[in-house]
Amino acid sequence: MISSLKGTVISKDQKSLVLEVGGVGLRVSSTNNTLTKAKKDATISLFTHLVVREDALTLYGFTDKETLEFFELLIGISGIGPKTAVAILNVAEPETIRKAVSSGDTSYLTKVSGIGKKTADRIVRELEDKIGTLEEGTSVSEEVDAVEALRSLGYSQAEAREALKKVPQLVTGAGERVKAALKILGR
Repeated sequence: MISSLKGTVISKDQKSLVLEVGGVGLRVSSTNNTLTKAKKDATISLFTHLVVREDALTLYGFTDKETLEFFELLIGISGIGPKTAVAILNVAEPETIRKAVSSGDTSYLTKVSGIGKKTADRIVRELEDKIGTLEEGTSVSEEVDAVEALRSLGYSQAEAREALKKVPQLVTGAGERVKAALKILGR
């Protein structure tokens, strides 16, 4: 199993990047968050998961171990393949998904293309024992509302999520979190 890679980004598209490692170019599929961090001709380290199929070997890579571990939890659920797991991680950070699962908020998971109510219920059921309980602080719906408000103001989903990560947990309410995130984005 290939568990990590470090190399130079030689190209990237909307779903993957090509990482040159020891003179070999490896295509690595990933989330929007990782692809945003990967700059062409820059060196990057990725935690990876190799998916072996009869007709393909596909590498999935992430900049942090938490995202990789959550990806592996998701693909361990019956009916959730690697592409669906990446789609889930493109919609929200692992922490936000963890909060949604802990609070039983399936409506958040149904925002992912291809996931209906039944699949969202199954994800919640299968993950609730495997992940921590909901922490004090921001609710899932507040975080979703804040991201959507920032997107409506012209920021990308990745920019919105990065800014909201930097907002202290003491700031509650979608409106207040958006104001604080706008200050961060304006720097």
